[in-house]
Amino acid sequence: MTRTAAAFWLDSPGQGAIRPVGLPEPGPGDVLVRTLFSGVSRGTETLVFDGRVPAGQHAAMRAPFQEGDFPGPVKYGYLNVGVVEEGPAALVGRTVFCLYPHQTRYVVPAAAVTEVPPSVPAGRAVLAGTVETAVNALWDAAPLIGDRIAVVGGGMVGCSVAALLARFPGVDVQLVDADPARAQVAAALGAGFALPGDALGDRDLVVHASATEAGLARSLELLRPEGTVLELSWYGDRSVALPLGEAFHSRRLTVRGSQVGTVSPARSGSRTHADRLALALDLLADPALDVLVTGECAFEELPDVLPRLATGELPALCHRVRYGR
Repeated sequence: MTRTAAAFWLDSPGQGAIRPVGLPEPGPGDVLVRTLFSGVSRGTETLVFDGRVPAGQHAAMRAPFQEGDFPGPVKYGYLNVGVVEEGPAALVGRTVFCLYPHQTRYVVPAAAVTEVPPSVPAGRAVLAGTVETAVNALWDAAPLIGDRIAVVGGGMVGCSVAALLARFPGVDVQLVDADPARAQVAAALGAGFALPGDALGDRDLVVHASATEAGLARSLELLRPEGTVLELSWYGDRSVALPLGEAFHSRRLTVRGSQVGTVSPARSGSRTHADRLALALDLLADPALDVLVTGECAFEELPDVLPRLATGELPALCHRVRYGR
């Protein structure tokens, strides 16, 4: 008898549903995972939900276990924590993280899951993919002891970057966001906070993660001469203007892109994707990161919740989805 599970599918932009899916029989090197939690990465997943993945980026934006194609029907997502029910003896009963979409059970190669350390609760482990993005960004940025750094954009990625930077010795890190409520999040993470108009300048490094044109322009304004903006935002199908005709050249500023799809060139010779993800999970032992989970719903509610996340009616950093309760 074919085993089945339930999965969230985006049928067309702005319209999703939960559908039954068949599960393959696990092979000798596979695991069957029962999902405990998944996470909605609000920035990327709402762009996908709205059908705003540019045609030229369809291949680059594919999630590891995505089914279907943009703009839909497509099964998309990459923050999944579950327990192994079948597979190699060393993994059975273990809590694992996988870059899998929103689905109640799934079968993947054992190499595709990473064991969650005992020090990390399953509900917090859904942040692993975003903290992994932050790790890669800081490998790209290479901050130095004593640096003055701004993180512009207090979303899920920006807050994760600020949380890691707050651990660097002597680093002055300020989270910059238009929402005053992000001040409480910054304080919990050990970072300073400012509204865009009040942000401190003369920064050695600015990490931009607001996904807004205004945020990118403000990031350039906050730099010291010869400083660098590390661009983490993904704008989907939007064009963005950049003020390169002002002091950009005379101050010898740099804008550099960073993307989690490949390991940073600074570490690609010595670290693998698996190493990077394992490090992210280890870093999640810090309970301060719980502040990044700002909402929760049952899996069955996801078709109604995602439209509210996409419109901003339901504000969120990471929205957690719970299964089987």
